[in-house]
Amino acid sequence: MRITGGQVGTIVLRWLGYLALWVALIGLDPIDLAVGAFAAAVATWASLRLLPPDTHPVRPLALPGLLLRFFAQSVTAGIDVARRAFSPSMPVRPGFLRYQTHYERGPARNAFASITSLLPGTLAVHDDEKGILYHCLDLDQPVAAELAAEEAVVSRALPGTPRR
Repeated sequence: MRITGGQVGTIVLRWLGYLALWVALIGLDPIDLAVGAFAAAVATWASLRLLPPDTHPVRPLALPGLLLRFFAQSVTAGIDVARRAFSPSMPVRPGFLRYQTHYERGPARNAFASITSLLPGTLAVHDDEKGILYHCLDLDQPVAAELAAEEAVVSRALPGTPRR
């Protein structure tokens, strides 16, 4: 693998991220830190082989908003599912919905499917050329519109590669 000058920042950020994870789990003892620096280097090398830099751009300035939305969606989804489970009067019309996303199959599409699985009452269960198949608790809800809105938000942080 050939490293260009523009990729050095990505490599350093990955290494620092792995080292920070090591420190959070193990601590700052000097010997542990030396081992952690080596482990972070190995993890960085493996990550560069599995997901080369610049193949899937991320817009860092859009990530905080996406993370806040992700947290809020997960809380909302948990409350909605609990309400439906404990209230016999809540409507439940389960079924499947196929959503045609603009993402090509790959890491960005997988991230989108994972994030949207936290929408209230949805779970991505299959992904193929036709789109992502979601299991929905209530097909009477505007699930496709919610997925489209979520895709617009996610695409600001994870632009991905548009489908052809």
